[in-house]
Amino acid sequence: MLNPPVRSAVLAAAALLVNGQEANRSLYRVDVDMVALTFTITDSKGKTVGGLRPEDIRILEDGVPQKIASFAEGSKPRMRLLDEAPGSDGTNVFILLDTSNRMYEAFPHVCDSVAAFLQRLDPADSVALYSFSRNLSRAAPLTRDHALARAGLSNVVAGDDTALLNSLLLTLRDAAKAPGRKAVVVFSNGPDNASMVTPSDVGRVAEDEGIPIYVSSTQEEGGDRTLATALQALTVRTGGKMYLAGSWQKQANALNSVREDIGTSYTAYYYPAPNSNTGFRSLRVEIVSPIGKTLHVRTRAGYESRRQGATDER
Repeated sequence: MLNPPVRSAVLAAAALLVNGQEANRSLYRVDVDMVALTFTITDSKGKTVGGLRPEDIRILEDGVPQKIASFAEGSKPRMRLLDEAPGSDGTNVFILLDTSNRMYEAFPHVCDSVAAFLQRLDPADSVALYSFSRNLSRAAPLTRDHALARAGLSNVVAGDDTALLNSLLLTLRDAAKAPGRKAVVVFSNGPDNASMVTPSDVGRVAEDEGIPIYVSSTQEEGGDRTLATALQALTVRTGGKMYLAGSWQKQANALNSVREDIGTSYTAYYYPAPNSNTGFRSLRVEIVSPIGKTLHVRTRAGYESRRQGATDER
């Protein structure tokens, strides 16, 4: 579980947001046993690498090798290696779209890019569409009906101030409830001028829940460097990626890259080997085949251990 002071602070912030926007809804749970570790493998040119099997990789938690219970590549069905309860296949993709006044000029192009992204998403994937300015709005619920999600684009409305981190935390809260693989894709121009939580708060929750965050910023280079640096660190921490996409073409390219990332990334599920560490546990993925020396692995750095006896996926 999260360290008590940290967990209390993050949940308190989430409680304030929920009380303001989602009365009578419960807070997300953070207690789990099974670890779901999503990672992306790229070659020396940055191109994603598919086709690896469980025997090609080794997962180390605090340096201790782990026994993989099931394994999946992209949206393909899980390969169950141990006696494990069935889980959902495909990826649950949560799209968070900035509709603040700072997105006014770029918004039509971003909507076109999102619609194209949804149209090309793997049929096995589920998608939810959220929008935000000062508050979060759920434009389309999590569904495999991608046409329904595209229709949700007509429900988004323009706002004023930007509460990116608040909205991202609430989106992660929803994503944490969905079983199996998940990813959050954010479109925003920033800067964030209305949030109560910090990038560190959001990163800690995403890291612990195993949810990679992808950010497509419509700012060009030279924009708000403070926010850009924070978002870059957030994506690295969670195993996602950040794109500076100020033009329509760059936005389309960024989403194509995200879609390829989701479609070729791997998720390994395992029950942690006995470990007395009740704090932060580091994670590392190694490629054991000879080609591994030329490959790069992108994943989260680790997670905070949690209470024993729970059954949710981490």
